[in-house]
Amino acid sequence: MIGIVDYDTGNVGSVLNMLKKVGAQAVVSRDHEVLRSATKLVLPGVGAFDEAMGNLHRFGLVDLLNELVIEQRRPLLGVCLGAQLVGRASEEGVQPGLGWINARMVRFRGTEGQTLRVPHMGWNTVQAEAEGGGIFRDVPQPMRFYFVHSYHMVVDEAGLELASSHYGHRFTSAMARDNIVSLQFHPEKSHKYGLQVYRNFVERFETC
Repeated sequence: MIGIVDYDTGNVGSVLNMLKKVGAQAVVSRDHEVLRSATKLVLPGVGAFDEAMGNLHRFGLVDLLNELVIEQRRPLLGVCLGAQLVGRASEEGVQPGLGWINARMVRFRGTEGQTLRVPHMGWNTVQAEAEGGGIFRDVPQPMRFYFVHSYHMVVDEAGLELASSHYGHRFTSAMARDNIVSLQFHPEKSHKYGLQVYRNFVERFETC
């Protein structure tokens, strides 16, 4: 069973629908025992970094996720804001992130003489930079996914970048470490491309 972590910040319904389309048994929950029964986890998210971390703490989910993901090494897929929370921190707020991946979140800024519209919103291409446990296997090429974000990932350790994209400048659009894969885009809003990503997570992904 796939456990979709419900912490009042995220588009859990569309994630659940995509998982059902690929034939997965999935549940949306913040109940600790329900999430402990899941073999894999999805951490979705839409909204502000500090509010999201505050909700995770309020529902007692930080300690639980550390137990399941770090100690027991359950595979986890982070999506959009959920993908950012696995890093150390974000310029958007003051709360520390979960700290599972050595990365920080930085606001998009235009280069000298360039005005960059923020948020970065809409379809963009994604270039795989690593195999990533098969998360991009059989995704139609060139890969295109739907983005909505004002802050982007900056990895501070070699080997963590899984994919890159370009908006004003090159940026990391996916990162991964061991049993954690973190996608800045919304595969649940990305039609056939996202459907295959969710299929790969359910059927193939265990670790990078």
